[in-house]
Amino acid sequence: MKKIFKIFISIVIIIGLMLLGYKLYINYRIKNAIIKVELIDNLDIEVYSKVKLKDLIKKINGKIIKNKRINTSKLGNQEIEFEYINEENLKVPYKININIVDKTPPLINYQKSITLYQNTNTDLNSKFFCGDNYDDRPTCEIIGKYNLNEIGDYNLTFKAVDSEGNESKNDFTLHIIPKRNSTQNNSQTVKKVTNFTDIYNKHKTKDTKIGIDISHHQGNIDYKKVKDAGAEFVFIRVGSQKGKNGEYYLDDKFIENIKGFNDLNVKVGVYFFSYADSKEEAKREAKWVLKQIKKHKIDLPIVFDWENWSKYREYNLSFYHLTEIANAFIKEIEKAGYEGMLYSSKYYLEKIWTNPDTDIWLAHYTNQTNYEGKYKVWQICDDGKIDGITDNYVDIDIMYN
Repeated sequence: MKKIFKIFISIVIIIGLMLLGYKLYINYRIKNAIIKVELIDNLDIEVYSKVKLKDLIKKINGKIIKNKRINTSKLGNQEIEFEYINEENLKVPYKININIVDKTPPLINYQKSITLYQNTNTDLNSKFFCGDNYDDRPTCEIIGKYNLNEIGDYNLTFKAVDSEGNESKNDFTLHIIPKRNSTQNNSQTVKKVTNFTDIYNKHKTKDTKIGIDISHHQGNIDYKKVKDAGAEFVFIRVGSQKGKNGEYYLDDKFIENIKGFNDLNVKVGVYFFSYADSKEEAKREAKWVLKQIKKHKIDLPIVFDWENWSKYREYNLSFYHLTEIANAFIKEIEKAGYEGMLYSSKYYLEKIWTNPDTDIWLAHYTNQTNYEGKYKVWQICDDGKIDGITDNYVDIDIMYN
């Protein structure tokens, strides 16, 4: 028995030595492996950009094992470690040092002139949109002297600077003019009308559906007439908040509208007009919406609608953090088994929303949009007229299958 045990121990030792020898051999080969990695010329990577490992490499003598996404959410130097199989069929470790930077200047709305009446009680600074991709609180100021109480022209500059020193400037002229005589007649412009039938005839194909979106603003609706007029779907406002940090409220016509279209089997989606200033608030909004719709049939996405651009600076949000808020709402919706969607206009989709993780509902009032991003629904106008809605104009939408 002792002899068998000694033989066993000897075999274990021999196997151990063989494995150690093989490991030392492999380590030697790896240490002396042929490594040919040519990196891109500029390893300064813009913050929040979507970059994968392969994007950093021009040439490599082998195959990368995992083309992982690079975390670009924090400024500064970062060491990227990865492995690849080289031309000798060896798994070789490699490191790349990158630098995450913010070189994007703040976004401001460029204006050549602003006209105000004399003695207007207004904050001229607030007339400008000012926000940044990275900085929650860029410095936004007007340079130059002016007097809102004195008639005249003032040459001024609106300047925005972010935490990394990136700067945007807009030279403009402020015109202070006499107050208009209250007895003057105000000329009224007649708003054009877009007929639903015209949009339907032009855009209806086997790959599209034509519909509308509504809220209490459309008043009393004859749902059957709307369906008979050709509306194939409808997005209904479920509710909103009474301003930032305000209480949630149900749209006055939500219950009536959703029952009316559900009863006629018209496909329905809903949207919530948000004032969220944090991911936590966005999640609460989503949970509130889910409670309101649980007794109703929802065929289409639940939409996050954030449009507080005139007061954007009060929110102290970078564009990245605003997008995170939208994503938080949509993830909460999708967790409950519904589809999510983001609504916004072409300008803000191109300039502000930072790669949202959802389908897009594009608002662009034009005959032919030149928006280059992907979108599932296109709100083509806000001056629509359809049989069954007489109290107001209605938005007309095209949905792509």
